[in-house]
Amino acid sequence: MEFKDYYQVLGVARDAPADEIKKSFRRLARKYHPDVSKEPGAEARMKELNEAFAVLSDPEKRAAYDQLGQRYHAGQEFRPPPDWDAGFEFSGRGFSGSETTDFSDFFSELFGGRMGGFGGAGAGSHARGQDHHAKIMLDIEDAYHGASRTLSLRVPRVDQHGHVTLTEHSLDVRIPKGVREGQLIRLAGQGAPGAGGGQSGDLYLEVHFNPHARYRVDGRDVYASLPIAPWEAALGASVKAPLPDGIVEVRIPEGSQSGRKLRLKGRGIPGSPPGDLYLVMEVVLPPAASAEARNLYETMARELAFNPRQALGV
Repeated sequence: MEFKDYYQVLGVARDAPADEIKKSFRRLARKYHPDVSKEPGAEARMKELNEAFAVLSDPEKRAAYDQLGQRYHAGQEFRPPPDWDAGFEFSGRGFSGSETTDFSDFFSELFGGRMGGFGGAGAGSHARGQDHHAKIMLDIEDAYHGASRTLSLRVPRVDQHGHVTLTEHSLDVRIPKGVREGQLIRLAGQGAPGAGGGQSGDLYLEVHFNPHARYRVDGRDVYASLPIAPWEAALGASVKAPLPDGIVEVRIPEGSQSGRKLRLKGRGIPGSPPGDLYLVMEVVLPPAASAEARNLYETMARELAFNPRQALGV
């Protein structure tokens, strides 16, 4: 998938104020609207313009896109980092399913199912405030033990000159033990204030886990790599394995191979019921970094007469 430069699509600078973005969109829309345009590819061009304007005309989505776009240029191979929109507080104005379908895969990857959908403001003199939404990144250890965290959230605003600015605020949050990927933590009354003294909206924090070198989360199950020596795999052994909630001693079965899984029931993310933890064995060869080590490998090559490709017919 290629990165889309929405500013390039609309022909404006990255620091263009809101009114300039709107003017450029209207001018290009008059030129490429398929009902009136004679330009080749007008319909596809109009969809591209609509998509760019849907993002850049919304201060919240524009701010998140701007942060992402600092590292990419148009046409560059692109996969969004999992935390690209973390730390932004959005007001809940989301894109409908039809809009996501009509736009490109790039748009769907960034905004499909994100940034909104948690309720809106009511009507009347005592209207309830709008619910807000933010994505937060936690360490997997937080799910095992619970934690208290001070989070900083950025709120996009439009200044008097039409430029998007970011204000930042901090809040103390208690992370419950057993929190899972995608879970919403509701902070009552932390959303937008209500109109006319109405009740404030809520703030929903959507939980995601930071990438980890050893752990991979699947629901409440956790997968962890377990490096083992060749003799431990061949002969069997008892080894210590570090887990998110402490160190455990496990038995390596004789004749184990890389990729074999050991299931530790109930040692995944806590819950009712808790998940399981799977240790995925990885046989690690010692380096032939000395004359003695090389001699040992040469002896094995002569005396074991082992061909790992025999099953392949070679």
